[in-house]
Amino acid sequence: MNAKDITTPLPVNLINCDLEPIHLPGSIQAHGIILVLKEPELTILQCSNNTRHFFNLSPEELLNQPLNKLLESEQIHFLQDCLLQEDLQFTNPIEFTIKSDNEYLHFDGIIHRNNQLLILELEPAFLEKSNAFFKFYHLVKIAISKLQVASTVTEVSQILVKEVKKITGFDRVMVYRFDDDSNGIVIADDKPEYLASYLGLHYPAFDIPQPARELFSQNWLRLIPDANYQPVAIVPVNNPLTEQPLDLSRSVLRSVSPCHIEYLHNMGVTASMSISIMKNKKLWGLIACHHQSPKFLPYEIRNACEFLGQMTSLELGAKEDSEDSEYKIQLKSIHSKLVEYMSAETNFIQGLIDYQPNLLDLVNAQGAAVSFEGEYFTIGNTPEKQDIKHLMEWIHQNLQEEILYTNALPQVYPKAEKFRDVASGLMVFSFSKTQKNYVLWFRPEVVQTVNWGGDPSKLMEVNENGDLHLSPRKSFELWKETVRLKSLPWKSCEVNAALELRSAIIGVVLRKADELAQLNIELERSNNELDAFAYIASHDLKEPLRGIHNYSNFLIEDYGEILNDEGMDKLRTLIRLTQRMEDLIDSLLHFSRLGRVDLSMQQTNINSVVTRSLDLLNARIEEMHVEICIPRPLPTVYCDRVQVGEVFNNLIANAIKYNDKPEKWIEIGYIDHPTAPAIFYVQDNGIGIREKHFEAIFRIFKRLHGPNKYGGGTGAGLTIAKKIVERHSGKIWVESTYGQGSTFYFTLQEAD
Repeated sequence: MNAKDITTPLPVNLINCDLEPIHLPGSIQAHGIILVLKEPELTILQCSNNTRHFFNLSPEELLNQPLNKLLESEQIHFLQDCLLQEDLQFTNPIEFTIKSDNEYLHFDGIIHRNNQLLILELEPAFLEKSNAFFKFYHLVKIAISKLQVASTVTEVSQILVKEVKKITGFDRVMVYRFDDDSNGIVIADDKPEYLASYLGLHYPAFDIPQPARELFSQNWLRLIPDANYQPVAIVPVNNPLTEQPLDLSRSVLRSVSPCHIEYLHNMGVTASMSISIMKNKKLWGLIACHHQSPKFLPYEIRNACEFLGQMTSLELGAKEDSEDSEYKIQLKSIHSKLVEYMSAETNFIQGLIDYQPNLLDLVNAQGAAVSFEGEYFTIGNTPEKQDIKHLMEWIHQNLQEEILYTNALPQVYPKAEKFRDVASGLMVFSFSKTQKNYVLWFRPEVVQTVNWGGDPSKLMEVNENGDLHLSPRKSFELWKETVRLKSLPWKSCEVNAALELRSAIIGVVLRKADELAQLNIELERSNNELDAFAYIASHDLKEPLRGIHNYSNFLIEDYGEILNDEGMDKLRTLIRLTQRMEDLIDSLLHFSRLGRVDLSMQQTNINSVVTRSLDLLNARIEEMHVEICIPRPLPTVYCDRVQVGEVFNNLIANAIKYNDKPEKWIEIGYIDHPTAPAIFYVQDNGIGIREKHFEAIFRIFKRLHGPNKYGGGTGAGLTIAKKIVERHSGKIWVESTYGQGSTFYFTLQEAD
């Protein structure tokens, strides 16, 4: 690709504004030069295609040449000294004088490293800048003193735009603040009277795409002196060392995205400068400067503005945290009362909901629910209990941090739209996720009117070729939108109050757990013994069993002619007994492991589960000539697919095994229940079970027949099925008529 190719703007379409790699534009703005150097010899590997304009030297005359092709040795030594600094940022700018055609040109050099490359950017210097810097330093000092005495975010922002406008001379200066959805709002605006005010207007997140926000987070300042510039290509396109396009993430000359250029043109802006405002290492907002004609600022003034942005970040963060101080004190008082009430009650939840103030007052919510040990406690206006249970399952899957909160629940959980009048906003924390113990707060929908700077929905237009084209809005006039399915947002102090309550609840629960400490010690000892037994059974016991089994076979093979029939029978019996004992150990191990494996819960189509079980048992079904009947399609339920499949495997296998009828059949189905989960069943016309054995059959290794009758077995299948069902919070039972058949029923969660 030649230099001309790289300067051709990318087509602005529906995709590349948010996915465009704007840190790899392959070009720079035209007011400066870029040189990419290899250290330590400072060989020029790449340069911008405008060196002839500034130095009267073509890129071909500079590439692969040492930097002393441009700079005198004294300047080279000074640059090398600067490169020894730990932070190159503190050395910028470096003053360079370059001779071209018997004329000395003065430049500001700005250096940084990226991917083991040294990047040197040169901008024409202002000769009078030294005196100007002290003037602007004085203005910055005055600005900081004013900011420090401001008491609110609004006051800080208003002072900031006025002072930055004085320092820079831009036509318009705004403070632009991001919300949780990355939309922005202008919270301060200083401008001439003839320009329309943007104060209070919202702007959609796509106005500043995600790649741009990431670069604003890395760089404090971004200057575009002339939006009508022609991009200058970097040659060669790929760096010879990395064989990749040059990463310009930290470049001051980086070329501007065509999408942003079009946006500036639509606003009537020719020059712009953005200064990042950070809070807790996240992009909080921008100081946005606009000018209607080209405007270049020397690096020292930009540096002063960058310093002002850093100081503003500290001030705004502190002011924002100090706002609502009276409300925060009130929340602290409510928290103390709740801790007192919880400590006085046997059931700490009663302390949260039975007194004044209560759980609702802590975060200014209209409804709340507590899920603890499988029970639900509610206060205020909440969704129906069944809706809360479904919401809880979604929360269990999506709560990754200590707390989750949103003021637009239907956007992330569409089922919430049906109860938007009570729960368009949600805040929830877990104090025992494994036990699904949660505290939830709800806020109702609040219909709001948002003032946008232009219609944010007008993104697309059809060009003359009939293609869909992303067009940054041409109109920035007031456009009102009615916003639904949102509650009032949760304040940071309310989120912090919820987290403090979480810590207090955990403390109460832990104190309660101390009362059961001795029982836990005994339980731990039992578990350790069970683990030890499992180890012995799997390693120490099975090894001698295999030895006995093998040596019995050796005796039959080697001494079969010597032993009489009685001796041979005893050896064969010994082999059968060792095999049975190994089967019993395997069943016991499998049973003990069930409680230690986490359930993999998901929405599961039971039809596919049963089909797989029937496929696995197909040979036995055909051999026994069993007719399988499934009266209607089975439902989809929330469960562990593999373990529920094992339940069906055991029940169907038993139905096949314990059947002495000439025409055998098995029916698999479920029973609907209006207020409870579906009841699954496996029915057969087999031998049946006497009622006195209904409980005993679920005990491990309990068989009602001899070891060789009805195909043998260990008697662990029903015990394993019961364990799996109970882990799903369900139950299993049998109804049977002896001699006529049995029906095994089970659910996968408790009834309401």
